[in-house]
Amino acid sequence: PGVGVLVLFILTYRLGEAFLTKMAPLFLLDGAEAGGLALSTETVGYVKGTVGVVALVAGGILGGWVISRFGLKRTILPMALALKAPDLVYVYMASALPSLDVIYLLVALEQFGYGLGFTAFTVVLMYSATGPYKTSHFAISTGIMAFGMMVPGMLSGFVQTHFGYLEFFLLVIALTIPGLLVIFFLPLDRLESQGKAVAQ
Repeated sequence: PGVGVLVLFILTYRLGEAFLTKMAPLFLLDGAEAGGLALSTETVGYVKGTVGVVALVAGGILGGWVISRFGLKRTILPMALALKAPDLVYVYMASALPSLDVIYLLVALEQFGYGLGFTAFTVVLMYSATGPYKTSHFAISTGIMAFGMMVPGMLSGFVQTHFGYLEFFLLVIALTIPGLLVIFFLPLDRLESQGKAVAQ
């Protein structure tokens, strides 16, 4: 029941981030003439691969605790906003071209929010996998998730080249809205009861 809404949720929840994820490292690397921040490859490795990953893991751990403490229904919308709102840091960075210290802080904030919001997404997938074929349902859901990330990723380079970084990041913000709207149509009461039944 409600599989259409669930598939739409999987495809749209991270739509903006699917575009952002592919282009963010290139934005950090590209020179000022291309609208980028002109960081070295080594620095980008620290920003995304160290600071970003630590913040991502911290957000994921906190997200798991928040859902276990307050439940999915009460937390999914705030956690979705925590995923999407920090995308605004890229709009700021593309317009202000901040210092390296600020870049570290902003990327950490964005990745921390990503960790929070992705936890809620994963819990929806887990709670929706019920019945005698739970593993198959979860595998199909993650396959749809991968497809939902792959297609925007394929298009992101063309879109960025056409619009430039600032306009591209503004488009990313607009693309976060459909995933927020679909949340209101999810059968959250049923999903939460299913999750509690499985836990027991």
